[in-house]
Amino acid sequence: MNGPSKALFSASPVLEEKLRIRKELLDITNRINAAQNIKQILVDLRDSLLNLFQASSITIYVVDDFHKEIFSLFLAGTQLREIRVPIDSKSIAGFVAKTGKLVNLNDAYDQEEVKAIDPELNFDQNWDKKSGFRTRQVLAAPIYYDGQLMGVIQILNKIGEESFSEEEAGLLLDIAAVLGIAIYNQQRFERRRKTRFDYLVTRDLINEEELEKAWSEARQHKEPIENHLMNRYKISREDIGRALEEFYHCRFIHYSDKAVIPGDLIKNLKRDFLRRELWVPLGKVDGKIHVVVDDPNNILKRDTIENLLKTKQVIYDIALPEDIIKFINLFYLSTDAEHSLTDILERMDEEDSTLEEEEGFEFITESDSVIMQLVNKIINDACSRGASDIHIEPNTGRKNVEIRFRIDGDCSLYQTVPFSYRAAIISRIKIMSNLDITVKRLPQDGKIKFRRPMGEEIELRVASIPTQGGVEDVVMRILAKGETMPIENMALSERNYKELINIIFKPYGMILCVGPTGSGKTTTLHAALSHINRPDRKIWTAEDPVEITQYGLRQVQVQPKIGFDFAAAMRSFLRADPDIIMVGEMRDFETAKIGVEASLTGHLVLSTLHTNSAPETIVRLLDMGIDPLNFSDALLGILAQRLVRTLCKDCKEQYHPSKNEYEEIAASYGRDAFDKLKINYDRNFFLYQPKGCEKCDGTGYKGRMGIHELLIASDNIKQMIQKHESVDALRNKAMEEGMTTLLQDGILKTVQGHTDFKQVRRVCIK
Repeated sequence: MNGPSKALFSASPVLEEKLRIRKELLDITNRINAAQNIKQILVDLRDSLLNLFQASSITIYVVDDFHKEIFSLFLAGTQLREIRVPIDSKSIAGFVAKTGKLVNLNDAYDQEEVKAIDPELNFDQNWDKKSGFRTRQVLAAPIYYDGQLMGVIQILNKIGEESFSEEEAGLLLDIAAVLGIAIYNQQRFERRRKTRFDYLVTRDLINEEELEKAWSEARQHKEPIENHLMNRYKISREDIGRALEEFYHCRFIHYSDKAVIPGDLIKNLKRDFLRRELWVPLGKVDGKIHVVVDDPNNILKRDTIENLLKTKQVIYDIALPEDIIKFINLFYLSTDAEHSLTDILERMDEEDSTLEEEEGFEFITESDSVIMQLVNKIINDACSRGASDIHIEPNTGRKNVEIRFRIDGDCSLYQTVPFSYRAAIISRIKIMSNLDITVKRLPQDGKIKFRRPMGEEIELRVASIPTQGGVEDVVMRILAKGETMPIENMALSERNYKELINIIFKPYGMILCVGPTGSGKTTTLHAALSHINRPDRKIWTAEDPVEITQYGLRQVQVQPKIGFDFAAAMRSFLRADPDIIMVGEMRDFETAKIGVEASLTGHLVLSTLHTNSAPETIVRLLDMGIDPLNFSDALLGILAQRLVRTLCKDCKEQYHPSKNEYEEIAASYGRDAFDKLKINYDRNFFLYQPKGCEKCDGTGYKGRMGIHELLIASDNIKQMIQKHESVDALRNKAMEEGMTTLLQDGILKTVQGHTDFKQVRRVCIK
């Protein structure tokens, strides 16, 4: 080979690279134009584009105008998954979609470089946390067709290079132009052939033949097609919802038993009519009535709805027929079949319309049948929904009384009733709980024994409190007779379980369970008593009220109003040959003193106290005047506890936390103690976070569990009690001897995936 030929070939690598790029670009363009659906564009072109740009990751997003988002599809194993990003400045792809600007970053984690592009721009690190992927370079361009945004193409991490070049940025814009035409044509074709479930076909969740077969099978079995797809073809409810949202261009509504009953909207609508027509109003949103319906495109049905509601200001959303019927049943059907809330509100509205407001004069009385029915209905519905508390909250500035239920630790609105009934409702509850209806300026407390329609008897603890504006609030705590929870099911750690079992089998001594109201202290003590409840042991309990009943226990309800308080009950127990005594609460010095003396004279005493932690309980009792020598001899252990919301098992998401999040958890636990657990930060370290699904009403949380702090009264602790040592000294010594604090136990349950750190921090001070 001669000299000039060698020179030509020595210069050819640059030429060859340009030819390679041109050839691959032509191939990609042809494949884009030949794509049968958007899925092929989003998923199947991935490898070719990565090879063209010599990059690690690529995502092509398509605009979803209805949700103001961009979405893409990716393969997770053999399953096609979806990723969605809001069109805003909180992510790079969202920023490109919002502004139409091309972004070329050398380091996405460099805040100065990110903010130099736009002060509002942020890099969303969530995907990196979930996947363990470390984003470095980002090249992202908008996809347009005829001036209309169609999507975004984003490429990550240049292989072997420090950044994407200007030439590659131009190349990306060329590909974006081709993608814009292709996505527009695909969407135009889809609009032409649109059916309710095209979304499922384009996402490869079902093919055309299977969908046709499903229609036929559903008709044959006289079953709604949505139910058939979910049951027979295992299509998720979320994907069915996405398909209906895309087709009808509205929201898909899941049923929730926490929905507020829209009494003013349904009072003139018949239940059977709504069930037949499959629609129901859910409430008002910004002055418009929100209606959920099975077919938002049905013009005749919409005309009927607007005529009945007497307005054109209606927002239509879609729900499955079975969910619409559930909403109707929730709004209309009562646990007391004789009276539905709708009927009650309708009667109240009729009566209210005949009244003339006069200052200082109440037209409705607590003896009116409609008020009695309303209060009964509120209590029955609270029990049916699993509420722990009912809050009746009259307002002075607006004509309504708000009624809220506390369910799983959180309050939610149940219903509002006319303002003119505020005094009658409060008076009716006072009569039921034997309170003085003439006293309105002082707090009162009482109890209601209430029999439900099926014969179940419940008890409610009632507190009335005067509030601003000359009105009274009432809070009713439902004290349903409960079953004893086994101690094995109380989420105790291995160490805490072993130590607790050990001390409850001691023949004498004192065991305390501490925490705020509603933290499950009584449940824990009953679980402990159930574990040691044997025919050869005599067990007395004094409670206020008796919420949990056990066979074999002699249970007494104290009556402070007649002088039969906890101290009096304990004195009587000591004359009744006890082995074990449980006292509901040590509220005062006398009860605590008798408890200590009883535990020193051969009895096992269990009780509760309202303190924040186990070490603080010791100091609190000593400050009350309890003798340190006697108390140190009597004490066996103190269990502090809290309840945290648990993540929904059906929808919780695993993710890889950032290094900062890991360090925060480690610092909260105690760096040295956390290191001993050998929980290292690596790609295998995962936590869980809430997502939200139908079963948890979209909250991501379902149920609660306990976190615990068990201090065992060792010889060292007993000596420190005698010396009246400080809380910090007691805590440090207990931790040296193996105690985990409430926060530490919560962090362990976070790492195990039962809850998240946010919930633990909510209930733990430090």
